[in-house]
Amino acid sequence: MKILILNGPNLNMLGKREPEIYGKNTLSNLQDLIENYCKDLKYDVEFYQSNHEGDLIDKIQSSAVDGIVFNAGAYTHTSVALRDAISSVKTPVIEVHISNVHSREEFRHKSLISPVCLGVICGFGFNSYLLAINGLHLFLSKDVK
Repeated sequence: MKILILNGPNLNMLGKREPEIYGKNTLSNLQDLIENYCKDLKYDVEFYQSNHEGDLIDKIQSSAVDGIVFNAGAYTHTSVALRDAISSVKTPVIEVHISNVHSREEFRHKSLISPVCLGVICGFGFNSYLLAINGLHLFLSKDVK
């Protein structure tokens, strides 16, 4: 099985941007954590980050993977185009966020992509990604009831 870890705008700034919210670890630290976790599941994992909406759309539409874990960053709350891209593919997508977006500013409470995703996980730091990978694993293994 192969999964894509897709990260949107400003996630390249992890460890520098608002460490009180996002922590002090970097995107590279996140990738290391995920690679180690996926070894146990025997999953191949691909990583992609972009600050550009069109690049994220192209990646969703062109990826030959079994599942996607997607942190769309601020585009979560604004992008109909990303919602449409997720809807245009049969690949299951799980939306993730490092912080609990529902305990933050009001504008972060609404996700345009949640309704077209398999599920949503937020508020567990980098573990949000691991929980999403586990959810994809169960779904793809048909173990979810």
